[in-house]
Amino acid sequence: MYVADSRASTSAQGAVRPPAGRRRAAVAPTVLALGTVSLVTDVSSEMVTAVLPLYLVTGLGLSPLGFGLLDGVYNGFSALVRLVGGHFADRGGGRHKWVAGLGYDISAVCKPLLLVAHTLTPIGLVLAADRTGKGLRTAPRDALISLASTAETRGRAFGVHRAMDTAGALLGPMVAFLILRATVDGYDAVFTVSFCVAVLGVLVLVLFVPGGRGGAVPAQRPTVRAALALLRGRDLRRITVCALLLGLATVSDSFVYLLLQRRLGVPDRWFALLPLGTAAAFLLLAVPLGRLADRVGRWTVFLAGHGALLVVYALLLASWHGTGLPYLVLALHGCFYAATDGVLMAAASDGVPERLRSSGLAVVQTGQALTRFACSLLFGAAWTVWGDRAALAGAAVALAVCAAFSLTLRPKGTVPA
Repeated sequence: MYVADSRASTSAQGAVRPPAGRRRAAVAPTVLALGTVSLVTDVSSEMVTAVLPLYLVTGLGLSPLGFGLLDGVYNGFSALVRLVGGHFADRGGGRHKWVAGLGYDISAVCKPLLLVAHTLTPIGLVLAADRTGKGLRTAPRDALISLASTAETRGRAFGVHRAMDTAGALLGPMVAFLILRATVDGYDAVFTVSFCVAVLGVLVLVLFVPGGRGGAVPAQRPTVRAALALLRGRDLRRITVCALLLGLATVSDSFVYLLLQRRLGVPDRWFALLPLGTAAAFLLLAVPLGRLADRVGRWTVFLAGHGALLVVYALLLASWHGTGLPYLVLALHGCFYAATDGVLMAAASDGVPERLRSSGLAVVQTGQALTRFACSLLFGAAWTVWGDRAALAGAAVALAVCAAFSLTLRPKGTVPA
């Protein structure tokens, strides 16, 4: 159980401090249950994500432009349905669990379909369906975390969830690596086991996650227009604008791993292990950085995370080829996610009322997903035309400019009544 305190105070830049003398709130059971669901589901999804770049580029012979298109679909298609998922979760009067469950179901069904998809079009359709499921579940799930937490511990709650989620991301590539080493038809085996694990995640959601706020339909039904109208608020609007700009310069994980493999000449059989470094750093830093964001300011930590990503770009562009390069790159890559993923949702939650919490978070997530989709397309095209180094140099310049602009927009992160 946790003790909610409606009189929690907020400071500049999103830092939230509990009143003096009050016991610090613990993480809610709902957060732990959702973390378990995400852990199991991420084992399933990261098994596929870890082998997908190599499967598409090496196994099926796709060009960097073709891979950039599919990677953009994989990471950005969910933007088209996040608003839908958030809207129906709020409109149903607290049906966050069931909308999220539908999303998990769709993603689970897509895993065995990869067994029969061997060309660009069917693979694109399967990935689009999988991301539809992710889009439906993300905003309702994050709304459940936000509603189950107090204002002064929201960063920590998201940090705990993201740490458990990342534990699954850490285990997934390891399982994929072991399957590839032990079987003849390695990719098919990976997709089959991924489906079985995804079904387990759905069962955990159904059995252990509470249903929401009781299911009562509010007197005034939330609308998409009302959710978009939240952007009239100064702080939420600035958070959204900066998330869009920074997302436009965020190179996807798959491209980072492909660049690192080319720099170091990593054999194909070891490629699936590269995401482990990112996941390990994310796992270790998610909770500490979430708690730090509650104390010193969520916006400060969020921008510092993009500074870590900029250093990743610089290291990949530098001439240094030392043995410590992969460890440093992957550690900073994980630090980037630990400082931005859950922290952004905690910061955005401060500017969204409860009745529109799922829809409001979906607005921010949608904008960020769309710009990351655009980044994947642009980066893939730039790589095809000018080469990988020129494409990464362009991304580094864009990230530096967007981060400098974001420094001038420092929302206070005030919690609404």
